[in-house]
Amino acid sequence: MRRRDFVRLIAGAAIAAPGRAVAQSARVYRLATLSGGAQIAADSPIGKMLLAGLAGRGYRLGQNLEMASYASEAKLDRLPQLAKEIAASKADAAVVIGWPPADAMKGTGVPTVVAVGAGDPVATGLVASLSHPGGSVTGISDNAATLSTKRLSLLKQAVPGIRKVAMLWNKQDLGMTLRYQASAEAAQSLGTAVLALGVGEPDDFADAFAAMNRDRPDAILMVADGLTVLNRERVFEYAAAHRLPAIYESDFFVRDGGLMSYGADVKESLERAVSMVDRIFKGAKPADLPFEEPTRYLFVINLKTAKSIGLDLPPTVLALADEVIE
Repeated sequence: MRRRDFVRLIAGAAIAAPGRAVAQSARVYRLATLSGGAQIAADSPIGKMLLAGLAGRGYRLGQNLEMASYASEAKLDRLPQLAKEIAASKADAAVVIGWPPADAMKGTGVPTVVAVGAGDPVATGLVASLSHPGGSVTGISDNAATLSTKRLSLLKQAVPGIRKVAMLWNKQDLGMTLRYQASAEAAQSLGTAVLALGVGEPDDFADAFAAMNRDRPDAILMVADGLTVLNRERVFEYAAAHRLPAIYESDFFVRDGGLMSYGADVKESLERAVSMVDRIFKGAKPADLPFEEPTRYLFVINLKTAKSIGLDLPPTVLALADEVIE
């Protein structure tokens, strides 16, 4: 069972970060990562970005940093036990992806930074306020209502005839359920009907596809969390087989074969999360670190996928893209 990928390497001296000296003496900083989906291993894309950012601040595997990676593989009932294991490991800080892992960590007292995907932390009860979290959790959070309106607007520009959008989300994830609700409200404001397809486990995707077969939508919007990420290939395949345009929340979906995405730049979000971890390592409390919003958003299109479903994207839409993947 791949619950934990433990990387432990100890340093003995001061580390020199680019442009400045970072005196860490002989201390070893313990960082944990927790995901509701797949592991954030050291050699994963997110793991590499995380460790590169930490190295830039003087924390390096093999010298003064150890990292333990935990993941529930979309089984949310495992998160509380994993959070207890992180607390027992005496981690100095934890970086988490999504609301369920953040909620599981909330009661442990371990300083926790949400990198991406937590939804509205105030509406879910994760923190008291964005400016004064007041507990052991802080991080990065975006505005779901604004982003949902933008995604649907881009989808309708790409495919002007859209009248009904199927929305896939994990109904067991409160953060993502609120994101779905914001998306549904945005669709209604744009005069678009919604086919609501909440899933809770891998078997539910077959039911969602059957529902779309009975009541065909004009497009798909998928809300990202551990469950939908792990099953993304199934959604890509269904969309391709039925020639349905789809929009996702992050550019890595498009790099994997999805049609288009609009969302926060994950690299920027991770860089800001690393900055928070650095401050926590130096003694700051999450209660005093305000939740931040991303400042950079990317619109990415996979032109090969568009051609495979017979979609001729208007030049005006292509011109809006930050990146067009050929």
